[in-house]
Amino acid sequence: MNTIFLKLTGTNHILGHKLRFPDFPNISETMEIPVLIIGGGIAGLTAGYTLNKRGGKDFLLVELEAETGGNAKSGENKYSKYPLGAHYLPLPNASNVELIDFLFDVGVIIGRDENDNPIFDEEQLSFAPQERLFIKNYWQEGIVPQYGSSDADQQELTRFLHKMEEFQALKDQNGHYIFNIPMCYSSPEKFDLGLDQITMEEWLRKEGYTSSYLHEYLNYCCRDDYGTGIKYTAAFAVIHYFAARKHDFKKYEDAVLTWQEGNGRLAKLLAESFENQILKQHMVYKITVNESNVEVLLFDAQRKVSKKIIAEKVINCCPQYVNKYLLPQRGKNFQLLQYAPWIVATVVLHKFPFADGANLAWENIIFGAKGLGYVYAQHQSLGQFTSPFVISYYHSLDGTDLNEQRRKLYNQTDEQWKEFIIKDLSIAHFGIEDEIISIEIFRHGHGMVSPIPGYLSSEYRKQLTLPIANKIFFAHSDLSGVSIFEEAFYQGRGAVDDMLDNWEA
Repeated sequence: MNTIFLKLTGTNHILGHKLRFPDFPNISETMEIPVLIIGGGIAGLTAGYTLNKRGGKDFLLVELEAETGGNAKSGENKYSKYPLGAHYLPLPNASNVELIDFLFDVGVIIGRDENDNPIFDEEQLSFAPQERLFIKNYWQEGIVPQYGSSDADQQELTRFLHKMEEFQALKDQNGHYIFNIPMCYSSPEKFDLGLDQITMEEWLRKEGYTSSYLHEYLNYCCRDDYGTGIKYTAAFAVIHYFAARKHDFKKYEDAVLTWQEGNGRLAKLLAESFENQILKQHMVYKITVNESNVEVLLFDAQRKVSKKIIAEKVINCCPQYVNKYLLPQRGKNFQLLQYAPWIVATVVLHKFPFADGANLAWENIIFGAKGLGYVYAQHQSLGQFTSPFVISYYHSLDGTDLNEQRRKLYNQTDEQWKEFIIKDLSIAHFGIEDEIISIEIFRHGHGMVSPIPGYLSSEYRKQLTLPIANKIFFAHSDLSGVSIFEEAFYQGRGAVDDMLDNWEA
């Protein structure tokens, strides 16, 4: 029998859970700083990058984990780098000028063509073949199900995709897109369609879409972006998935930006210019707003001491499930905020059984599987067909009770997760267990915000975005309700803009 090295890792939920029952040492150090950024995910890193770029106020960024990046973390073994979360960035809409400027700054965009459109570095675009789907014991190109479906299924798929094109072009009377990225660029009337009040499954039924092929495809798309399927996710969010990206740069067709380490590359690029201003393994456990400043208490997990930072302004980039402890008044109506738990398993293989890897794509989806397929990390390298192979397997724990799913995430043993992963991959790769060298299972207890019906259009969400006393400014993708890089990026930039614009207010 093949011996598999098994490792179970994840975010530091044990330290994080101390917020529920805080018992920290007395303060032993105090420092003052003009600006404190709390949280080193993409929103926090963008805030730091933006402040540094503008040569503005002195600042520090504090982060609970040993590494920054949040849901864009990555890892590395002796064979390859690999993602531990978000693993690609679609090409931005032409209107996303700030994001395009950032991609210019960090060398992802290398110039402009005769029409003033950006030229992307080809080595940072997804290589072909990009996507494939295992369906009815066959690997088809692309992930929209085609193989083995009936004419009626294909007619429904075509009708659905045409409807998404209509939504993609939909504008209000002032010329603003109803669906746009970032969300703040879209029409103020975006929720007038009533699509945020019903689930995607309800909308499909209402519109007469009954194909099991279409439902399974949309369930995959929904879980992939939001962690929850069509039974639980607002119809607006799922339609937004298809309609908000405008595909303005036709030259690149359906290519996306990706790297061996996934969006860990972007996290590193955001952080590298202010690395010496980042305090890692520091957990904020109390925030007090005073008349002239903000006092922040934090625990240094390495030295086991508590510290106080007195800041003129704070940019709070924590998710709201953390903020409800730091700022208890924000916990009202918290049931509208749901976060899906995830696992990402890095699997190292001697080879794929029966030459399954011969047509290996960057993204490989298994139709009807429990998981969300896997990404082949080395696909973006020149030695992409060199053994051993490194893949990242994704699975969101979907269900009516995400807290119960979160308990399952932590209560299942590494052996149970190993069996689950092997069984799921074996649907497409029979005999894969004999080729596995190691499995490292990374657990995200709160992987992403899941836009359930009512959250996006709620007054509660709007209130969460407002600064406190012109001293604490908030930025996180869960405030947009859509957990993607672009939303976190614009949240971080927006918080800096608001803070600097109102510095003397």
